[in-house]
Amino acid sequence: MMDKKPKEEQFRKIITFTPPLYKQRYEFIKDLVGKYKPKKVADLGCADCTLLWMLKFCSCIEVLTGLDICASVMKENMHRLYPLAGDYLQPAERSLTITLHQGSVAHKDPCMLGFDLVTCIELIEHLEESELKEFPEVVFGFMAPSIVVISTPNSEFNPLLPGVMLFRHPDHKFEWNREQFQSWALETARHYDYSVEFTGVGHPPTGMENLGFCTQIGVFVRKYPQTSESAQSENTTGTVYKTVFKAVYPSLKDEKYLQIAVVNEVIFTAETMKQSLLGQLMSEHEEYNDDPIERKSKFQPSVNFFSEDIGKLVVEKSMEPFVNGNLVYIPLKRIFSFPRVNQLCGTFDRLCKLIAGKVTLSSDGSAVVFSTEHENEEN
Repeated sequence: MMDKKPKEEQFRKIITFTPPLYKQRYEFIKDLVGKYKPKKVADLGCADCTLLWMLKFCSCIEVLTGLDICASVMKENMHRLYPLAGDYLQPAERSLTITLHQGSVAHKDPCMLGFDLVTCIELIEHLEESELKEFPEVVFGFMAPSIVVISTPNSEFNPLLPGVMLFRHPDHKFEWNREQFQSWALETARHYDYSVEFTGVGHPPTGMENLGFCTQIGVFVRKYPQTSESAQSENTTGTVYKTVFKAVYPSLKDEKYLQIAVVNEVIFTAETMKQSLLGQLMSEHEEYNDDPIERKSKFQPSVNFFSEDIGKLVVEKSMEPFVNGNLVYIPLKRIFSFPRVNQLCGTFDRLCKLIAGKVTLSSDGSAVVFSTEHENEEN
């Protein structure tokens, strides 16, 4: 006997999303960031800060800002946005500042100006009618970012969901079908000189493609550069949001962290070269069974030749490390030739300035110096 239940009833008990729908929405944003490389990104309705946490790993982003009406939810989750120990041990080349604000998307605040990308993920359906009316002017008129992404539930998909009230958030003030969302989006885009393209995440099962995506998405792109009038809005609007969190990540653009990174890299490189040289000497000593001190002398200028007056000339002529008595000399120019050191410093003079007073150098400052007394004691 043919099953007379509607197709919606057949799918209601089996439909699932892999990966979960919220991850699909966030991955959509990450892909968009990878495509457009925005430096400043704001997430409106950031809630538990999950999207901000994911975006902080995108190397192009230098400013991340979250806004939500509920401060308690942000405070419960903002610990995820603090720099970790690894961020201090290996600072990134880019700068990164993450800030969270409490406030309504129906209000204007100058701290939200100048963003390249603004995301509104599952936000508008939580707005009261009065807030939704103000929303376009705040986001598209006042903030006027280059790109705005808005996602919202597609009510046409609801018949397929296993318990709509459990799947959709109970705080939703409304849910639009595709025609309603696209009508609102097209009118908003036209009014504020944006173009808009529609897509979504959460594919329907085979045979129900006519219902569209579970989450519908509009990607708005500003047609023209921001006008000077819009930029001046900062002077005419007072602060209304409350800042609840701010973290400035260590960066190689900060002289303090750059110096630490350079000093660590120089010491590591010089120590590696020293160990290689001493290992070579010891290996040859064992092979020829001679005096290691005598063998060392074959890898250094004579004591009479190497003096304070001509030491610099000797080091500059040789890029190779050498031993003199109980001291190992690693020429700075050899260290500077290593790609990582060169990349960090840019110029040899910059290298010298950054390590001054932080690394033991020869009297003329042209080589890193190590004592071999400890190695001799171990041997």
